[in-house]
Amino acid sequence: MAATTLSKITKQRRISNAEASKRMGDLGWMPTYVQQAVAYPTDYELNKIPKDPMRQVLRSYFPMQEEKDNRVYGALDAGLRGDMFRNVEARWVEWMKLFLAIIPFPEISAARSMAMLTHVVPGDNLQTGFATQMIDELRHSTIQMNLKKWYMENYIDPAGFDITEMAFGKCYATTIGRQFAEGFITGDSITSANIYLTIVAETAYTNTLFVAMPSEAARNGDYALPTVFLSVQSDESRHIGNGHAILMSILDNPDNHLLLERDMRYAFWQNHAIVDAAIGTFIEYGTKDRDKNKESYAELWHRWIFDDYYRSYMLPLERYGIKIHHEDVQEAWDRIVKKDYVHLTAQFFSFGWPFNFWRIDGMVEEDFEWFEAKYPGWYNKFGAFWENYRKLSLPNNPPNLYVEQGYIYPHRCWSCMVPCLIHEDFQYGEVDGKIYTYCSELCKWTHMNAFAGEYEGRPTPAMGRFSGKREWETLYHGWTLDKALEDLGFVRNDGKTLMPQPHLHMDDSKMWKLEHVKDLPVSSPLEGFRALTPEGREEAAATYRAGYKIRPL
Repeated sequence: MAATTLSKITKQRRISNAEASKRMGDLGWMPTYVQQAVAYPTDYELNKIPKDPMRQVLRSYFPMQEEKDNRVYGALDAGLRGDMFRNVEARWVEWMKLFLAIIPFPEISAARSMAMLTHVVPGDNLQTGFATQMIDELRHSTIQMNLKKWYMENYIDPAGFDITEMAFGKCYATTIGRQFAEGFITGDSITSANIYLTIVAETAYTNTLFVAMPSEAARNGDYALPTVFLSVQSDESRHIGNGHAILMSILDNPDNHLLLERDMRYAFWQNHAIVDAAIGTFIEYGTKDRDKNKESYAELWHRWIFDDYYRSYMLPLERYGIKIHHEDVQEAWDRIVKKDYVHLTAQFFSFGWPFNFWRIDGMVEEDFEWFEAKYPGWYNKFGAFWENYRKLSLPNNPPNLYVEQGYIYPHRCWSCMVPCLIHEDFQYGEVDGKIYTYCSELCKWTHMNAFAGEYEGRPTPAMGRFSGKREWETLYHGWTLDKALEDLGFVRNDGKTLMPQPHLHMDDSKMWKLEHVKDLPVSSPLEGFRALTPEGREEAAATYRAGYKIRPL
């Protein structure tokens, strides 16, 4: 018998990927003689075995990913050779300190969530799909971390990039990102890893995350982020397919429909509240490109979320007897175009600039013209604020948050962790004897109903709970700003200059230092609100809902 050699093995005719995927499924991932422990429970019952729609196997997967990685790292090298950082807009790169502090954590959380699905989704066919998605997410997190390191090594002001892992989840903005990502890996495994992650976040919102962001980056001279994030987006079709396969299995059992309606509602609203606040701010306020022919974030949202996702993906579910809450989608749209949700988020981030680790550039006349063209009436609402922001940007003034100009520092929403920026929608309620505040009626419903131990008479023991010290402001209630910044680590290497700055100047005489924020008080609106009597809380809530108006300085 002739000896078997590597050459002979590799020259053998291969079976198709579809056949290879089928044989892998036939082999099974768990031995039949063991009873698998329920490590990640679910309240859903899946009887129909889902199929892997992509039939991706590792022998085809790894060469494809290697090629994409080579393109990513080749493009980063080309960016340096082409002296990209001589032309990139500093306004944009500064906001990337926040974005790249947040986004690797959702990616690695998504990788971890695949283990949850392997424990509860029946059959072996889709296990290979979960394995490749897990590797995808690990790859995404890795190349994004590398991009962050690349910016740190080459950008003129690395402060902020160098502490993003330490800073993540600690400041007034990254706590929102932490809330978003921990939703993938906590509570009911189907709710978190399937409905919240693959059915809504990846199917609906990766266009805004991984297509709109790269487009705006390129407009600002940043060709590194588009290379990395379009490489990420190219994997999402597999993830969407995995999610849809499980969704079809869920729909097959009518006992699941009530939970699915709950989770679609919760997941859509959380994604809207968090992703639209963050990505809308980056795209609209992190750019220097003011081409009036480009789409605004509102226009992008209507095309990708309202038309593509809501009309093409959500509405067909009604054929299966699932109630779709159309009013929620309409309210999300109204919050963006009528209630200035993105603009209020950018205003909040800018008002609170001392609480972060990046520099926030103020808006100027060219920006005003673009916003007015895209959002008529914008200047009357926000013009005075941004003019005040410029006047107060140097340290011969107090930080604008401590200058009386009409702004009310917002309450924090206990559900989505985004502040209660649309004042007329402010809500509060009591759970387990404690008072909590919410940005909207639907976020109040999320905490008080969706995340309860029982939903509309059905016990839901696997559903998650909101707990812990989730509000940034409560941790530093009663501190002074200088001591809080030192504790957070948001001070530059000289031990006195702040990482955050309300401008892009690098002249030391224009940089804010600890001495400029010494003894300024930090307080939590929630702590004060809880201390009121029931009558006092209702009066305070009515005053809060009445809103405010910025006065020009």
